[in-house]
Amino acid sequence: MEKLVIATRRSQLALWQSEFVKSELQKHYPDMEIVLQEFMTKGDKILDVPLAKIGGKGLFTKELEIAILEGNAHLAVHSLKDVPTQFEDGLQLTAVTKRYDPRDALLSNKYSSISELPTGAVVGTTSLRRRMALKLLRPDIELKDLRGNINTRIAKLNADEYDAIILAATGVQKLGIQNEVKYFVPISTDEMIPSMGQATLGIETTTDPKIIEILSVLNDKNAQIESTIERSFVHTLEGGCQVPIGVKATIIDDKSVRVQAIVGMPDGSESISEDITADINNYENIGQTLAQLFIDQGAKDLLERAEKVAFK
Repeated sequence: MEKLVIATRRSQLALWQSEFVKSELQKHYPDMEIVLQEFMTKGDKILDVPLAKIGGKGLFTKELEIAILEGNAHLAVHSLKDVPTQFEDGLQLTAVTKRYDPRDALLSNKYSSISELPTGAVVGTTSLRRRMALKLLRPDIELKDLRGNINTRIAKLNADEYDAIILAATGVQKLGIQNEVKYFVPISTDEMIPSMGQATLGIETTTDPKIIEILSVLNDKNAQIESTIERSFVHTLEGGCQVPIGVKATIIDDKSVRVQAIVGMPDGSESISEDITADINNYENIGQTLAQLFIDQGAKDLLERAEKVAFK
């Protein structure tokens, strides 16, 4: 194959991620022409409404998927946490790259931890999962919506619109902008369980065997195992961006994997959580089995009520 076209969003982080994938592919295929084709997605255009109210994570992938299906691109690079667990006919998740720091992070110019925040502190996040986690930790703080790309969010923090904001640690680290705020503090997964696939890149393609073979060099086995567990958990619960779900699989050794998971109401008033260790050889079934344990505890009803609240 002489030329490969990568569909990408135009945000600074999305371009970084696509350039990274391009450079990795170039190492294996130095004679291949690899180009980026930029697209503006609906999620990039609508910045004044929480994602849960306008359709969820698929808002960041739809335009890229259309480009692939119409033959205008061969692959799309996504933050895996933004990729729905079900694909359009003819599309698939072909590879997942090595995982970076999966944690969320506190950014602030005043406070160095969540526990240090004073009563009534204003914290910025629109993520229902992060809102739930923050309210479980600190029911006395005030939460304020926060949309826009990473740079925009940090600019709002630096303009004193918030006492602190919560972002994915990996995005800030990739762009090298930790020093734009006084405190950049990753949050333990014991306090805030990340979103499925957080800090992993997902490569979406058609089912063309030639493309699949070319991109196989990008696949990281550990990331594949962890993301399979996480995505299976969310898929079985039939959850998405519209509901608060956190799930993080962590490979302990060649025999076992730890899985932390939580679902609940956005205000933290109700939640179900589990922290298990399972046989890694059974990784393809762990997510579904864990989700069923949640369902047996009433997770379906809880998530239905959480979704209704999110759309108010």
